[in-house]
Amino acid sequence: MNDDLANAAELAEIGARIDRTNELLHRMLAEVAKTPSTHAIFVDAGYLYAAAGRLAAGTEDRRAFDLDAEGLIDALIDKARTIFADSRLLRVYWYDGARRRIHTSEQQSIAELPDVKVRLGNLNANNQQKGVDSLIRTDLESLARHRAISDAALIGGDEDLVSAVEAAQGYGARVHLWGIEAPDGRNQAEPLLWEVDSQRTFDLDFFKPYVTRRTATTYDPTAPRPTRDEVRFVGAQIAATWLVARGRETLVQLLPGHPYLPGSVDQELLVEAEQLLQYSLRGQADLRRALRDGFWDHLHTQY
Repeated sequence: MNDDLANAAELAEIGARIDRTNELLHRMLAEVAKTPSTHAIFVDAGYLYAAAGRLAAGTEDRRAFDLDAEGLIDALIDKARTIFADSRLLRVYWYDGARRRIHTSEQQSIAELPDVKVRLGNLNANNQQKGVDSLIRTDLESLARHRAISDAALIGGDEDLVSAVEAAQGYGARVHLWGIEAPDGRNQAEPLLWEVDSQRTFDLDFFKPYVTRRTATTYDPTAPRPTRDEVRFVGAQIAATWLVARGRETLVQLLPGHPYLPGSVDQELLVEAEQLLQYSLRGQADLRRALRDGFWDHLHTQY
């Protein structure tokens, strides 16, 4: 009799524990149901510039066209808001390459946009990105593993991104590949197309407002040639302006490379100097050296 009572009491206690566990599970599921889904946009800028430039400007050369990155990013966010209607944006990840991972002025302006994170790989001697795919994989896998995102919109085309897609999917995230219309053929690897959960292609009408072909700047051929001292002064003037606009931390990263400048920085220096001088410095090695010398002289007086 006593054994029966003890068994009944034990069963009652087990039943009560089960009821409490079920109640906790119901509460947890209710909270999960209230939590909105989260998505993020991952942009391989190398792919975007090449594909959008070819589609809307007829060239993959970044120097030949301007990209309204802010307007395009806003358009991509709006598109994601429509596609992932019951989801909130975590942020936009913008992956690009730069010499010694030093931001160009364009990359810096993109990094300052709200809800945008710029991640930089290296550029080799042939201006090819190195390390960008691994950055994408690291972020995709980490965010999926920590349940920070439920959906990822990936703008890219490289087959090396397959492992990034697989890693995110392994943790339950859905990966949606967004592509750019190719004038002929495809600009995304087939294995990547096979691996993703969905595909979407944006056409010329989508990109046309954000891509503008540059017109070649011409200068008066009869203008007098500036002296080396004049060009050197302009180099120092530009360095002073950049220090104010870009911050000391950005430019101090250039110092270990003296007397060389990353290609993108050197190109920006040349273009700005020509505008100030109203004179072309192309093919004039002595004046180009004077320009760089003036730039470095000012930096060295500040550090």
